[in-house]
Amino acid sequence: MGYIPAGIAFGVLFVAAKLPIWAAILSSVVLYAGAAQYASIALLAGGVGISTLASNTLAINLRHAFYAIPLLKQLPTNPISRFYCLFALTDETFSVLTTLHENERQRLILPVSLLNQCYWVIGTILGILLGAGLNDWVPHLDFALVCLFAILAYEQFKAVKAYYPIFIAIIAFVAAFYFTSDWLLLSAICGSLALIIIHFLMSNKSTHQQAL
Repeated sequence: MGYIPAGIAFGVLFVAAKLPIWAAILSSVVLYAGAAQYASIALLAGGVGISTLASNTLAINLRHAFYAIPLLKQLPTNPISRFYCLFALTDETFSVLTTLHENERQRLILPVSLLNQCYWVIGTILGILLGAGLNDWVPHLDFALVCLFAILAYEQFKAVKAYYPIFIAIIAFVAAFYFTSDWLLLSAICGSLALIIIHFLMSNKSTHQQAL
């Protein structure tokens, strides 16, 4: 249910930007990408073109492509259900599923994906109903999504008990911030991926040497 407050914040900010209500609900149903939806508010309010909006969404959501890799075996066999689970594989859904046992994942991947999107859509509608006034009473509502990411990262750490992902994220962020600040998110994702591959190769090499 962590998506409800984040969805509320999105709905409120969307209305505060004087954008059409139907567009907020449509984006939560069809796009369903928290960070990209938050970013789209400023872009839509600024009147950018579809191509700019699409490229921005693609860059922000690039990380979702990697979420599917460890869950491929647990995806439903039904083509429609399988496609929907891939579409709805967001940060919170991935975090919840990866803390479950593999047998539970296969059984729960569809209902968890569906419930999380429902929470997000409900949150969006509640935010629209609360209106732009809430944005004046509670400043920095867009920070709700950052808080959600922080909680998800903490829950993942508790489940996995591994420190190297934290170090990788910090190194990638600092490098991206200082060298490619205009493309911070995309650069940080690519940097994290490169460091993960290096860590994987080094771990395999160490295991192979120990076996010899």
